[in-house]
Amino acid sequence: MRIVLLTQDDPFFLPRAIQKLQDEMPKDVELIGTVLFEVSPFGKRESFLDKMKKTWSVFGFEFFIYFSFKFILAKLKPGYSVKSVLQKANIPLIPLEGLINSAENLAILRNLNADLFISIGGNQVFKKDLLSIPTRGTINLHTALLPKYRGLMPSFWVLKNQEKYTGVSVFFVDEGIDSGPILVQKKVEIGNRTQEELIEYTKDLGMQCILESVVLIRDQSYTLTENPASEMTYFSFPTRQDVLAFKRNGAKFFNWL
Repeated sequence: MRIVLLTQDDPFFLPRAIQKLQDEMPKDVELIGTVLFEVSPFGKRESFLDKMKKTWSVFGFEFFIYFSFKFILAKLKPGYSVKSVLQKANIPLIPLEGLINSAENLAILRNLNADLFISIGGNQVFKKDLLSIPTRGTINLHTALLPKYRGLMPSFWVLKNQEKYTGVSVFFVDEGIDSGPILVQKKVEIGNRTQEELIEYTKDLGMQCILESVVLIRDQSYTLTENPASEMTYFSFPTRQDVLAFKRNGAKFFNWL
């Protein structure tokens, strides 16, 4: 089975996750290439300066300093990036210009003869023509218990809303937002985790769920679970007031060392 990854070069959580995925992929499954989107952790394509301004204004000074420091350390760490993980594994980057749904890019992707697309942090809308390319569909990782917490930053919202549980869901992508049928889903007790710890844990568990999904799709042995719109909740990018409520409720973004 031939697989194409659709992801972004996030320096914080994805290098380790993609490394795990590559290391543990079944031997009869081939990762034939990766589309690497521009980094956009908040779901919107913006300039680097605009991202910095938004991070400061919404999440505050401590958050900005903490993750700026982690960003610098990640850049200084040799080989610690999604791109470097892919290069070490000889998984080629697929050079696309502009939006993935353009006619030119669709032609490039069709020529790969992929069986499956896997989206991890994919930050562009996938339209019908794109989704029709892989013969066995496109799956996506969402770190929440769908149909609840569709949308952006579920780890923030479950902590802000004082949920006791969250989870990870791997689902077949359709033209909606986190709305396709669920292939694999696992529940997670949040406990006293910070948002950073919760993201790290659910990303790691999410890779296990993707690997499980790949085997199910390869063997055509899966049963799908509904992801009903009637039961969904949806959350977008938080405001400064949401962040203040997050803190009042006792949630933490991270632990200072």
